[in-house]
Amino acid sequence: MNGLQAYDQQQLQSVEWLIGIDEAGRGCLAGPVMAAACVLGRAFFASSTALDLSAAINDSKQLSARARAQQFECIEHLRSQGMLDIAVASGSVKEIAELNILGATRLAMRRAVEDLAACTAAWTLPVCASDEPLPLFASSARLRILVDGRALQTFPYAHTGVVKGDGKSLAIAIASIVAKVCRDRVMDQLHQAYPEYGFARHKGYGTAAHRAALHTHGASVVHRELFLRKLFPKANSAW
Repeated sequence: MNGLQAYDQQQLQSVEWLIGIDEAGRGCLAGPVMAAACVLGRAFFASSTALDLSAAINDSKQLSARARAQQFECIEHLRSQGMLDIAVASGSVKEIAELNILGATRLAMRRAVEDLAACTAAWTLPVCASDEPLPLFASSARLRILVDGRALQTFPYAHTGVVKGDGKSLAIAIASIVAKVCRDRVMDQLHQAYPEYGFARHKGYGTAAHRAALHTHGASVVHRELFLRKLFPKANSAW
């Protein structure tokens, strides 16, 4: 059993189910922000097959694109065998403009975890009594939610923030891979519509090539206006 697996098994000593949540694309100049949620139960850690198949899963940022694709296939196989479940959701460019990036990220995470909950009767989401996050859980709780990073403000479900959680928790690492792979696929699709920006290469991040394309072609409808205003404060006023 590796460190990520051991961490989650420890979390499951006091609950029956564990959800990990992570996002991808929060710092990009274009495209949606995406979030994924993964739920693991105690049965996962009682299965040598599940442990063997998930042993190579790691923080998506530590994996090459090819390795992420391979791990995504492994995750889908585990899902098809009923060993885990996953859900992915997004916050659109319009929602990023309306809610700011943190608000859109929280919305994507909420959608992902609610989509996950809608597919099962085995557990229910731990609703907060107020808008404040609840980092700790009552001993009677059957489900624990772990979110990569610090605890979220104004999130409706009790959860614990785990700083650098994608390198500590298997459930969060799985969510990080799913969110990243799914977002990369969206950016590959956007590349077909807007090839001049090179989305297939940089996935919307602010690389030198992307910034140069913005100077040449201006912004598209899939660019984040506020991000561009901060990056190019003296550029086109339409940004």
